[in-house]
Amino acid sequence: MMIGKKYKPEKTESRIYKFWEKEKLFVAKIEKGKKPFVIIMPPPNANAPLHIGHALFVTVEDIMTRYHRMKGQSTLWLPGADHAGILTQVVFERKLAEKGRTRYDLGRKKFFSEVMQFTLSNKKAMENQLRALGASCDWTRNCFTLDPKFDKPIYTVFKKLYDEKLIYRANRIINWCPRCETALSDLEVEHKQEKTKLWYIRYPLKQQGFITVATTRPETMLGDTAVAVNPKDKRYKNLIGEIAILPLMNREIPIISDKIVDPEFGTGAIKVTPAHDPVDFEMGQKHNLKTIQVIGFDNKMADKAGKYKGLDVKKARYKVLEDLKKKSLLEKEEPYTHSIGHCERCKTTIEPQISSQWFVKIKSLAEKGIEVVKKGKIKIIPKRFEKIYFNWMENIRDWCISRQIWWGHQLPVWYCPFCEKITKNKINKIFDEKGLVLPIAKREIYSKLKPIVSVKEIQKCSKCKAKLFRDPDTLDTWFSSGQWPFNTLGWIENSKDFKYFYPTSVMETGYEILFFWVARMIMLGIYTTGKIPFETVYLHGLVRDAFGQKMSKSKGNVINPLGMVEKYGADALRMALIMGNAPGTDSSLSENKIKGMRNFGNKIWNASRFVLQDKNQKVESRKLKATHKDDKWILKELEKTEKKVTKSIEKYRFDLAAQEIYSFFWHTFCDKYIEMTKKRKEKAFPVLFLVLKKSLILLHPFMPFITEEIYQKLPNKTKKSIMIENWPKP
Repeated sequence: MMIGKKYKPEKTESRIYKFWEKEKLFVAKIEKGKKPFVIIMPPPNANAPLHIGHALFVTVEDIMTRYHRMKGQSTLWLPGADHAGILTQVVFERKLAEKGRTRYDLGRKKFFSEVMQFTLSNKKAMENQLRALGASCDWTRNCFTLDPKFDKPIYTVFKKLYDEKLIYRANRIINWCPRCETALSDLEVEHKQEKTKLWYIRYPLKQQGFITVATTRPETMLGDTAVAVNPKDKRYKNLIGEIAILPLMNREIPIISDKIVDPEFGTGAIKVTPAHDPVDFEMGQKHNLKTIQVIGFDNKMADKAGKYKGLDVKKARYKVLEDLKKKSLLEKEEPYTHSIGHCERCKTTIEPQISSQWFVKIKSLAEKGIEVVKKGKIKIIPKRFEKIYFNWMENIRDWCISRQIWWGHQLPVWYCPFCEKITKNKINKIFDEKGLVLPIAKREIYSKLKPIVSVKEIQKCSKCKAKLFRDPDTLDTWFSSGQWPFNTLGWIENSKDFKYFYPTSVMETGYEILFFWVARMIMLGIYTTGKIPFETVYLHGLVRDAFGQKMSKSKGNVINPLGMVEKYGADALRMALIMGNAPGTDSSLSENKIKGMRNFGNKIWNASRFVLQDKNQKVESRKLKATHKDDKWILKELEKTEKKVTKSIEKYRFDLAAQEIYSFFWHTFCDKYIEMTKKRKEKAFPVLFLVLKKSLILLHPFMPFITEEIYQKLPNKTKKSIMIENWPKP
């Protein structure tokens, strides 16, 4: 079949993908006696279009999938999407705000329904984008983290942890986002260096004199319950055990000693506010201090803030400083830069708060997660990330899994208002007349109630038959997505897929979610199934612009992957993403690089036209015997390339594999061998054809569309698609 003068990806790629789907070439089959190759796709958030980072993981995972498929393995790449609890709710609430509405105007059920429609619409668009990038995933097994089929397994894991006393509810200090109105785990807090001031405040002593403390948050002093110094700090040795008078509140507070205090910070004496600082909270627990909440969950000063009640935090700060100056208690202020926590999703400054939340005791789970990596049962690539993994897992803190949002899996927890001697009137205060959940401050009553945990929905109390009410909190998204590898394969029903495809082969994702997600999948996988969830963790880096800068809309340096596909074709984008992209290392991408890979595609097309332009040329099926020195040379070079490409893929060096086949095809095959054969093309044709065909096979995992288009024009094809051709065995 003759090849046209020019390759047109915009008219080719969609047609080819439809051909692959029609022929069911992506569908994985259970083949007993064969070890499968399995990747469970990291589910992209179904609330926005794919970005360049998604294009990178698609490229890397598709390279592995196509390679193992061509090696003859039963190969499953299972696709899916994540409901992305907090982020999706933030995105949708912004859309509501544009119309002057809030989620409370809709009510929980309607809000959930509308967010579901929004998410499923995005999910469908996102799946078409994955197709445009060439993702050869098994769409017959497509999943979504909020699929109803996942309710039972997710709640079963919750109940198992609860029954084994690994899930508990407690009043603890948590990261509170005033904008999202929810608790956040430590990993969901983004720390940024910010310029502020350090204020030095004099606390009068009960006897005589004063002690000066330094703080970056003077508004929280209203909730102070102690002043702390280091026991080895000679300056304050005689003051330990004395009483100070809290300025503005005239409350007596003790001066305590604790080795956690840094003598080099400020004056070496610090204020202790257990309700609004995690370190102070721990100190408060240790020294049996009172906890006084002076900032509410709405980021306004609370009842116990006295005359400052109702002021937002910033106004309260200025008012407190103004009053301290009037009383000559503000000694000085100086510029100060320090790290401040922000909500990773909406970028609002975090407020540490005491709240009744649900936690997972994580230490025992982490110990097993450490063990499997140390013993080599799970390999992390690049290996240097193992040290980072161990450091985090060895210092892990209990995991807060409850979120005060409506989008997600609602906790399988119910309360009886009567068996715990809580009056119905008090319970009614939890809800307004529309049945809408009020802010968390009004829900602290839950801490006084004994929860009933169940996989099935409970309607009435088993003791008194009273109607139960359900905890309105939802589970942290990472709790459900942490079960992704085994739930997608049907763990709960012990399905055929689960028996054959689990544990999976590779988990490929960005290094930035090693703790968010990978560590949790390892811990929950071992805990739930008794098996590791995957054998290898491959971590890729961030995609940066041509100058090494992180891409962001504000900088105007974002590359739209689908825009590049429309302009240059998916193959060009994929090669540009993978070339020079070493594991776990950030890489640069520019439009010029993509354009260069488009030119490489044209080179492949033109070389194929040269080899196949004689429609009368026959391909011999018998074993090839090369006699000419040039033919012998190119076949040796081809064999070397096959070995290098195969070895590089097996070692997860896809960048090196891409470079090898790129260099061989362009420089060795085109620039040298084709030029050598132009005067004896007819005799050289069998070798030309063989090298072209094998080169297309080697190129296919990286550039699937153009290689399929050319393959379909080859004479004497033995397979219906290059995708199921045999990988070369040198």
